[in-house]
Amino acid sequence: MPELRPMLEAILMVADEPLGHVALSEVVGAPPARVLQELRELAACYDDEGRGFELRNVAGGWRYYSRERFADTVERFVREGQQARLTAAALETLAVVAYRQPISRGRVSAIRGVNVDGVMRTLVVRGLVEEAGSDTETGAVLYRTTGHFCERMGLASLDELPAIAPLLPDVDDFAADDAESFGAVREPQASAAS
Repeated sequence: MPELRPMLEAILMVADEPLGHVALSEVVGAPPARVLQELRELAACYDDEGRGFELRNVAGGWRYYSRERFADTVERFVREGQQARLTAAALETLAVVAYRQPISRGRVSAIRGVNVDGVMRTLVVRGLVEEAGSDTETGAVLYRTTGHFCERMGLASLDELPAIAPLLPDVDDFAADDAESFGAVREPQASAAS
């Protein structure tokens, strides 16, 4: 399979957790032993070429990491990146959090109609959103905006947000299946009193 190596690279590039060689073999349709050999060769190739990233076998799977010797540079980029513009997806997610806080990632995903895991991580790293406890019913982590958010938006408090919250749909308007399809934790529906 001449395409095996690039297929593995493409999958690992978008994975947000380590992937085992057996799971990867099922996706690419190659024998597990062959996939494992390719992963080891890829890791060695990146090491030999002195790339800024490496392929590691950790926690029972394979994942890309930036090289430790570039940690200071990466950290500087992440910190200074806070000054960079947010993508449309990040702005939309931030708006949902700001108007519906505290809110779980699953509820934000249901409102936006897409998985927001990566965007939420970005907002947390940039200090615009933080954990705010957990939902008592589901145990899902809740998020809220930070003081840094207010500072960056030029707000003295959240009370100064424009009054658009009523235009956002309630998450209850979405079917539980919709929330699940975006990686949300299924939350129990309130039963109607008879």
